[in-house]
Amino acid sequence: MPYTHTRRPGFWLGFVDFFTAGLFFLFYIPLGGLHRELERLLGHRIMPYWQAYLLGIPTLFIFPLVWMANLAEELRVKAEAMGVSGPHTSWRHMFWWNMLGCLCFGPMIATHRFFGTLNRLERAENRANGFG
Repeated sequence: MPYTHTRRPGFWLGFVDFFTAGLFFLFYIPLGGLHRELERLLGHRIMPYWQAYLLGIPTLFIFPLVWMANLAEELRVKAEAMGVSGPHTSWRHMFWWNMLGCLCFGPMIATHRFFGTLNRLERAENRANGFG
């Protein structure tokens, strides 16, 4: 089965999510099929975003940031293993752009790089499986 969402606009998704305090991703990740695609691409089950979001409330939203940074690192490792060209996202990139860049466009830059890596990985998987 091919990946159909290979051109997600990461900057704009991060923009909307930042200004809705993460509530946008509560709906987009499960309903947009992103959770299912990440599990299929990474080859294992991942914690649902809503659980990470709820655990973020008592941790001042550090938990969902670390959750997303861990996914970013797994995507980087997968992209490098498949030989997909960069630039790639990473744990450090996701975490520090969100932490230090939160007063400007940091979260949008981090999300843009995350979805850029994800889009390239999904296109590479489609080509490898004969879907394009």
